[in-house]
Amino acid sequence: MLVFPPSSSTQNCCRRDAMKIDTALFVTNLKDAPALARQAEEIGFDGLWTSETSHNPMFPLVLAAEHTSRIELGTAIVVAFARSPMDVAYQAWDLAQYSNGRFILGLGTQVKAHIERRFSMPWDKPVARLREYVQALRAIWHAWQTGEKLNFRGEFYKFTLMTPFFNPGPIDHPNIPIYIAGVNRGLCRLAGEVADGFHVHPFHTVRYLKERIIPWIEEGAAEAGRSRADVKLSSTIFVVTGPDEKAVEEAKFGVRQQIAFYASTPSYHSVMELHGWKDVAEELSRLAARQKWHEMPALITDEMLETFAVIAPYDSLAAAIRQRYEGLLDRITYYAQFIPGADETFWRETVRAFKEG
Repeated sequence: MLVFPPSSSTQNCCRRDAMKIDTALFVTNLKDAPALARQAEEIGFDGLWTSETSHNPMFPLVLAAEHTSRIELGTAIVVAFARSPMDVAYQAWDLAQYSNGRFILGLGTQVKAHIERRFSMPWDKPVARLREYVQALRAIWHAWQTGEKLNFRGEFYKFTLMTPFFNPGPIDHPNIPIYIAGVNRGLCRLAGEVADGFHVHPFHTVRYLKERIIPWIEEGAAEAGRSRADVKLSSTIFVVTGPDEKAVEEAKFGVRQQIAFYASTPSYHSVMELHGWKDVAEELSRLAARQKWHEMPALITDEMLETFAVIAPYDSLAAAIRQRYEGLLDRITYYAQFIPGADETFWRETVRAFKEG
């Protein structure tokens, strides 16, 4: 089996670049994607991320690439195990070419129930399967770029046929960065081993980053002869904000709701457990199982809210985020939807303040 190293976009990086501020490209109708992408670029965001929820994450990026020229475009995430690596390889290759090298491929595993019952696809050994998935993508791209024979043979995937008719050929920007996503040790270590970046789940804390995620990434990187600097960390972060203190207080309830929802998910209990809140997480799971959603936010204390979210009014939010995440994250996205024409002054000012440091 041929194994290719992580792409050169990050492989030789030994210094921490300035933290970037991104936003989400979330649209329910594809016709809205061009306007959102254009304004996001004009305001000064560094990147646009799509996610795979109720819509395909690749299609909006095609439109975004057509209507922008600078902003980076990526998936956070596309569900890997719902598709063949060959299918994703073609889509990523076309997007990399069409965007002039601005595309970042973010992959996620999803969870067993969704892979088996929503996508009707196999689920087994997710960390090992995703490792091989990334290796297969790079082998396919290498064959297309160089014209060498495709001969990838693994435990889960085998790709040995690529005739000229089906080969898209070389492109100007073949080193497509691959990010993966996760919460727990296996996928963090895998990111250190094979990925160019890692999507940190929004449900995280600074302590979890410092004591779990980053050390695990460093473990995987060391085993592969790499370093932490080879893996860019990107995350959506909870923010509680508003034009004044009253508005900040009013914004707290919605963020408590979201934190309570994530904390009720067993896969994320490790974050709560690190802070001594395992009992709260288990109670939230019980309430969620009984669909008592309205009772859950009350279990999120002020201490929990301050630990999971950055709380600050508009004029000091950027500084508060930098103080919390500088040196830990390479890219951040607010857990707040950017809508063209809505709160435009806030978005312009927060991007400006963020970049001015």
